[in-house]
Amino acid sequence: MAKVQRFVSHDFTLRIASVDATDVVAEMQKLHNAFPVAASGVGKAMVGALLLASQLKDKQQIGLLFRGSGSLKSIYAEADFEGNIRAYTPHPQFEPESYDGGLKLSEALGKGTLTVARHVPFQKQPFQGMVELVTGEIGDDIAHYLHQSHQIRSIVSLGIYLDQQGQVQKAGGFIIEVMPGVDEAMVDLLQKNSEKQKPSVSSVLRDGGTPEDLIRPFMEGIDFMQLEHEHEIKYFCPCSKERVAEALTILGEEDLQDMVNKNEEPEVTCQMCGKPYVFTMDEVVEIRDRVNKKPLH
Repeated sequence: MAKVQRFVSHDFTLRIASVDATDVVAEMQKLHNAFPVAASGVGKAMVGALLLASQLKDKQQIGLLFRGSGSLKSIYAEADFEGNIRAYTPHPQFEPESYDGGLKLSEALGKGTLTVARHVPFQKQPFQGMVELVTGEIGDDIAHYLHQSHQIRSIVSLGIYLDQQGQVQKAGGFIIEVMPGVDEAMVDLLQKNSEKQKPSVSSVLRDGGTPEDLIRPFMEGIDFMQLEHEHEIKYFCPCSKERVAEALTILGEEDLQDMVNKNEEPEVTCQMCGKPYVFTMDEVVEIRDRVNKKPLH
């Protein structure tokens, strides 16, 4: 099973993570029946979330919400330190008028914002930061967020390779973060390496490359070592009937009563994993009664 590979320069001032996330991105595409543009956008957000989450601590989680003026409207990806990932866009079947010039994700997402939320156990509110989207290309926007919100310079490269039928064949990426106290000569070398012509993430993976192969050209002349990171990545959604029932209370007493009057047994599908939850009339009545009692507490 795939894992996020973590590395660090010998003086600990460069922090690196890279991953081949093909399996989980292909699983997302299948669950949501995502067409090429959505598969590419959501896939890149998933890879970015996995890379950022791998640098957190046990039980911590990160959520990336891209909101834009384009046809996709939004992309959300959520990952935790343990390698669990799930993601979503409200318009997975969006198709542009033509694919001339390739997949134009920046057009499909449009102008907008990236909100990053970091959840820490036992903390009621997540830490949140928001930045403007600079390009609508997921990797650039994550790098912009790291610089604006944490003063961390970084190289973020994400790639999705689709076959001619629009199916995900390869997905992965890497992030190199420059930590405070770094020797500027090392930054210059990193810069010089990144300016040379480098193969894209998707072509390296397509040619059988490993996560380490993705970062090696950037680290020429810089000593680095691998850190332990044992967690396998998997598409995981913690949804349950109880959580969905809780979400139904948001409808309010009036709408729930309307369902009872019409004898409607709602079927709610989880947006993240596509799992359907069917509620019987007795269960709808029970949820309505719970809403009715809430103001008394």
